[in-house]
Amino acid sequence: MNVLPPDDQHPRTSGQKRLPHAVLDRDSRILKAKKIIAIVGQERFFQARRILEVGCGSGVISSTLSSLGSVDLEIDGVDIVDSRIEKSGYTFQLIGGTSLPFPDDYFDIVITNHVIEHVGDEVAQNQHLQEIGRVVSPSGIVYLAVPNKWRLIEPHYRLPLLSWLPRRFSDRYIRLTRRGSHYDCLPLSHSKARELFEASAFSSRDVTCEAMRRIIEIEHPSSFAQWVNRLTPNWALRMFLPVIPTFIFLLHPEK
Repeated sequence: MNVLPPDDQHPRTSGQKRLPHAVLDRDSRILKAKKIIAIVGQERFFQARRILEVGCGSGVISSTLSSLGSVDLEIDGVDIVDSRIEKSGYTFQLIGGTSLPFPDDYFDIVITNHVIEHVGDEVAQNQHLQEIGRVVSPSGIVYLAVPNKWRLIEPHYRLPLLSWLPRRFSDRYIRLTRRGSHYDCLPLSHSKARELFEASAFSSRDVTCEAMRRIIEIEHPSSFAQWVNRLTPNWALRMFLPVIPTFIFLLHPEK
């Protein structure tokens, strides 16, 4: 494995430490785990023997997947800091950058949920994807979610239009609003995400609209929203892609 430099040494983040942004709400993370299973596919999930969650944060997703999976399922979680509120059911390792401490072709499923925007500049994002491509098996799958660069409210700092701005202005915006010293995230546009996937030798399928339907089915199974969900055609949902807050993709390695 090539050991990559820590993320605070990449050009975009020189001298600026990556900050943790873990979601520590247990209930929302349990729901997220169930959504991931639904999107990846229950059959594939139950057949998996090894799953990796990159940026496991609270640890609740990894623990929930462990409790819902097969008896011989092995789950690994990695993160740059230990923010866990749940530590059972999986193995955890601290990492210092984008490199992953696992053999080639090791995992059946890799989950990178709202992580790629935190790893650094475009070079670091490519390295993040290349490392995932290295450790996922040729027949494996990657679940990747990333905030839309063009969403109106930036999700980590809750500031309007923050991710739209050039770096020098976003840093000033953060300081003026007393939210920190710098903007440490780099959300992606839909086209930029596709470009990165192609450069990292992944074929990709946008499952954002499918995920929206799954979310409603899981969170609001008997509501008016579910009735609307069933009646709304896919073409109507796709009209909202430019302003949807989060993009979700399934990636397949081209090995």
